[in-house]
Formats: sequence, C-alpha cells, structure tokens
Amino acid sequence: MALAEPLGVGPGVTSVVGSGGKTSLLAALARELPGTVVLTTTTHILPFAGVPLLVSPSADEVAAALATSRVVCVGSYGEKNKLVAPELGIDALASLADHVLVEADGARRLPLKAHAAWEPVIPPCTARTILVLGALGLGRPVAEKVHRPEIFCELADCKPEDVATPELVARAANAEGLGDVALVNQADAAAGAARELEALLAIPALVGSVQTGWARRL
Repeated sequence: MALAEPLGVGPGVTSVVGSGGKTSLLAALARELPGTVVLTTTTHILPFAGVPLLVSPSADEVAAALATSRVVCVGSYGEKNKLVAPELGIDALASLADHVLVEADGARRLPLKAHAAWEPVIPPCTARTILVLGALGLGRPVAEKVHRPEIFCELADCKPEDVATPELVARAANAEGLGDVALVNQADAAAGAARELEALLAIPALVGSVQTGWARRL
C-alpha cells in the first residue's frame, strides 16, 4: 500500500492533523485500505465526493450502509453545509467499521499551521496520529502560508514576515509534539525543502505526495 503501509495505518481509528493535504490523505487512505472505512471528523469537513453521506445516523444505519458501500462518510450538519463531529461518537463508529479515519483539525486550506490550545481534537481511542505538513509553504513568508501565524512565531521564535524555512517549521512542530508519524506532503513540487524538513523532525517522518500516491523515508 503506497501510503497506508509506510505511514503505519492499521485497523481502528487513525487521526490526521496538521495542514497541507489532510483531507486528500483521508480520501486516499479510504481508497487504499482493505475492509470497511468510515470517514469522519472531530472538527469540521466537507462531504467527500463519491462517498455515501450519513448525517446523524444510528449505529444500525451505519452498519446497513457499510453492508452496501465499503466506504461511508459520517457526521452531523454544522454551518455552511459543513459536517461536524458525529453524534454517534468515534468509539461507536470504530465498533462498526474496520477503519475510522478522522480529520482532527482545520487549517483554512493553508499548507502550514500551528495549533491553538483547543486543537487538535484527537479521539482517545486513536491508534495512529499522522501529522501532515505541506512543503509548498516552505520558502514563503510565515504570514502568507501559516494558519495561526502568531502561535507559530511564538513556537519558532520568529516574525510573521520571516520565511518559513525547514528549520523554523521543524522547530514549531517539535515544540508542539503532535503525531506518531509525520508526512511532509507535496514533495513532488518541493523535494529539496521537503527532505530538509523530514530530517529535522523529532518524530518518525516521511516525505511524499498524496496527489501522486507515495510516501517514503529519504
């Protein structure tokens, strides 16, 4: 498996945090993993294209949907047609499907981010937490490419106008200490910077591209 195996994704609950490709990674893992899969969130997501959507379902409704479709998306309706955390609960979903894939924070479509005190929202039953970092944010000003730049600057000891170098991004990520494994995504477009960041991270890390379906240690 091009992404799941190197990232150590097994049965149970996998939470994805960070920025620069979380939603795309969830969709790719859902296609790749064997068995039944529930896509969901503890914050908010948009429905996944081509995936049956269950809004505030019962456990029986989820089981019935998984009997006819290997992958389903489960949530509750929030503002602007976004999905928020399911009423059923992540533990209950984990008892119904082989895999539950959780988007556990938001990044406003920016490639890099720092986390506020209330995020990410990682379910206690999570077996694997993947930290995603977008290589396309490297070499650009922090204020331009980082979600929550003021928190990032505190962690990395830099200014908003400074360039987001691999050293600064690693400093912030290492200070937060999130994830069991990191994926430096978008490496097809920024291979050199992605490799630099991978080498500086304190947790096991890979570089790769969700878009083209690969992840490996370099």
